Amino acid sequence: MSITLDQAWIEAVMLASVRMVAFLVIAPPFSYNAFPIRVKAMLGIGLALAVAPAAADGYELQGTADYFTALVLEILVGGLLGFLVMVVFAAIQSAGYLIDLFGGFSLAQAFDPQSMVNGAQFTRLFQLTALALLFASDGYQLVIAGLVRSFTALPLGGGVDLAEPAQALIAAASQMFLAAVQIAGPLLVVLFLADAGLGLLTRVAPQLNAFALGFPLKILLTLTLASVVFLALPRIVSALAQDAFEAVTGVGG
Repeated sequence: MSITLDQAWIEAVMLASVRMVAFLVIAPPFSYNAFPIRVKAMLGIGLALAVAPAAADGYELQGTADYFTALVLEILVGGLLGFLVMVVFAAIQSAGYLIDLFGGFSLAQAFDPQSMVNGAQFTRLFQLTALALLFASDGYQLVIAGLVRSFTALPLGGGVDLAEPAQALIAAASQMFLAAVQIAGPLLVVLFLADAGLGLLTRVAPQLNAFALGFPLKILLTLTLASVVFLALPRIVSALAQDAFEAVTGVGG
């Protein structure tokens, strides 16, 4: 009994696994540290086996030096695509940071080692809610679909033209800042008007010490209006998942 192994297919699966794992380690929601690295590696290998027919199509055997070079290139490609997705979803975290800053919660910052986020209450709350919504709404499947399509635009071992990811990253970062302001914008305007009103009240009646009264007022406004922003998060996460899909598939396309 003889077993014939297709060495080209095995090499292609290994290269695809490296790209998948590098992507899953960086890209949300899979980058959450509550998922062990062993689970991410198993998921990456499983996804590589699923895309093996398309990824191995036309792949040719390489020498030892060329193969290790291809491994490094696949780590680079997977890391770049994962970082691109991370920048897109950073809009929600940035919106929470703006709410903490203008609402007076930023003094209670803490580092979350699971999500690798340093922020106050709304920063961490929005981040965890976005991760939960990505799984609840199957948005993570859209992210994986974008990664699978990257094997068509960026063949195994071919590397990537750094000009294209750089342009996509600049566009994603610009969109991230814009989305963060759009998400937290209404609340920020209300808090700014509250500060302006308290300033005018201090000018009219200095003895009232309006700024001392302003802290509970701003906290009340923040908690009340942040609930409205929180209710809009499912639609925001859905839109960002679509943006992440377009960003990943746009590289090399």
